[in-house]
Amino acid sequence: MSFPALGLTLDLRGMRIPASYRERMAPAFRKAFEEMRALEAGAIANPDENRMVGHYWLRNPDLAPTEEIRRDIRETLAAVRSFAAAVHQGKVAGQDGPFRHLLLIGIGGSALGPQMVAHALGEPGRDRLRPWFLDNTDPDGMDRVLRQLAPELGRTLCVVISKSGGTRETANGMRRTQVAYAHRGLAFNRHAVAITQRGSRLDREAEAGGWLARFAMWDWVGGRTSETSAVGLLPAAVQGINIDELLLGARLCDVITRSDNVSENPAAALALAWHFAGDGRGAKDMVVLPYKDRLELLARYLQQLVMESLGKEHDRDGRVVHQGLTVFGNKGTTDQHSYVQQLRDGLPNFFATFIEVLRHQDNAPVLMETGVTAGDYLHSFCSGTARALEEKGRGVIRIYVESLSSFTLGCLIALYERAVGLYASLININAYHQPGVEAGKKASESIIALEKRVLEHLRSRRGWPLTPAEVAQAIDAADRAAEVRELCWVLSHNPASGVQYLPLQQEGRFRAY
Repeated sequence: MSFPALGLTLDLRGMRIPASYRERMAPAFRKAFEEMRALEAGAIANPDENRMVGHYWLRNPDLAPTEEIRRDIRETLAAVRSFAAAVHQGKVAGQDGPFRHLLLIGIGGSALGPQMVAHALGEPGRDRLRPWFLDNTDPDGMDRVLRQLAPELGRTLCVVISKSGGTRETANGMRRTQVAYAHRGLAFNRHAVAITQRGSRLDREAEAGGWLARFAMWDWVGGRTSETSAVGLLPAAVQGINIDELLLGARLCDVITRSDNVSENPAAALALAWHFAGDGRGAKDMVVLPYKDRLELLARYLQQLVMESLGKEHDRDGRVVHQGLTVFGNKGTTDQHSYVQQLRDGLPNFFATFIEVLRHQDNAPVLMETGVTAGDYLHSFCSGTARALEEKGRGVIRIYVESLSSFTLGCLIALYERAVGLYASLININAYHQPGVEAGKKASESIIALEKRVLEHLRSRRGWPLTPAEVAQAIDAADRAAEVRELCWVLSHNPASGVQYLPLQQEGRFRAY
């Protein structure tokens, strides 16, 4: 399947999908196409939160169901372009001069997409702003980034992204960054912008603090499909990436993937291949092997897009189905020297997607001693490995992109977004909620609350050695004794907590000092 308008070719011959299987899936696809049309028209796609799902509108506002949404999309895009231009022209600058660095503070979809695009399209040494990321609440990780940025904080633009404004990892990263600015005698608000929902905690803080700018997010855009919103467009624009080409690629891919003919729709064809490979149950993993260093982060991006969307306990009728599609991968040819050995000769519990960029480089190639280029070798390894897997009966999907550009990356983003949506319809699950993620957040909050009680009790008995069981009993948490023991152990390894481990008797004791 070749799509010249997209610079994209999809080859599913290595999946060996019988014609009878395509015919059997035809009714399911008719329903999936109908549901996709309803979704794009503004139907409630996430009943859990009573919200629409409209990431397709981001690259074509005319499709949005209300004039208010159409206006919001256009105004936000115009604001992104205007702000990026002002940064590049030095009209918006830091305390120490024009911005030279971009620090993005986010988590999950608020970081994975921007990271992937920055890595794929950026030009170190040529970028208008050099991108950095705080995408975890690991204090050591934050310190490593901020130490490198310390001399340049006065010329660093901080983009804080959180739809709700209360995401804990992002709030922690922002707080740590604010402290770093204060230690340098710099005003954080003169270097910060927020991307969040109107009226959120973050929005209110940015407004009250006089931040440089605020950009809108909407409840109808999920984090994992937010790359063509301000979440992805603002960081890319200030870095110097052509966001109009990115949007154009996504928009044209959307047009082609609206076709009701599976044989002419690359997203539907992908969904069919996934369904065939795993028998509609995710029985086989998806290995993503892009043969391009710039696409190294694509598998990580797809992990969230695919697994958060499709990994669900219940279907839309409330039945327990335990659906999902596991994604892993890094890049070729690196993976040939790590786990391709198992892929060829080990468990046949996967299918592989090989992504090849046909144009290897823009500058004149250097010939190797054999008289061929490094790019020729790259192709030979990609094609050879794909064939080696096919020979062993492994399922193989091959995607060819003519060149890697803002346009073609936009195509790939839209292609996989649509494939995920169609596949979710085929297996009757809701691709647009994430109850498992919410459960993890609630469990984390419970542990933090328990930690506060543990510390309060230890400090009330300062200097007195206590067993974890005694602490748990004293704070009326005997049913969580194992968690109390783990908390005491972790606290004792962090001096700032003021908790010490004493190897007394068999169990050991802990005390506050």
